[in-house]
Amino acid sequence: MNRPAGIPAVDPLYADIRRSDPHRPAVLLDVREVPEFHEVRVPGSLFIPMSELGARVDEVPKDRPVLVMCAAGSRSQQVTGYLLQQGWDDVGNVAGGITAWERMGLPVDREGTRPA
Repeated sequence: MNRPAGIPAVDPLYADIRRSDPHRPAVLLDVREVPEFHEVRVPGSLFIPMSELGARVDEVPKDRPVLVMCAAGSRSQQVTGYLLQQGWDDVGNVAGGITAWERMGLPVDREGTRPA
């Protein structure tokens, strides 16, 4: 995957491990849009659609690592760059997005189990 220099990327398996870190667990930020999120999502992820991020950026914690995910990695790459520009310092793009996440057999919830 081509990505601009300076945009850190992590693979989905590493992202899943980081979410479970007992000392400083990462937040998985899902920036897909509502219909995509309702279809399939990672349990426990923070959902802020990319289209709403500007108004809701304060909901993204700065005191924990943030790993950004979309469907395939393009939108999350843009959001990762945006967060870095806005002062977040521990941010990474989940390469391949939820498509790669699912392909690796990592946990997801499917449509029919709506998030709270």
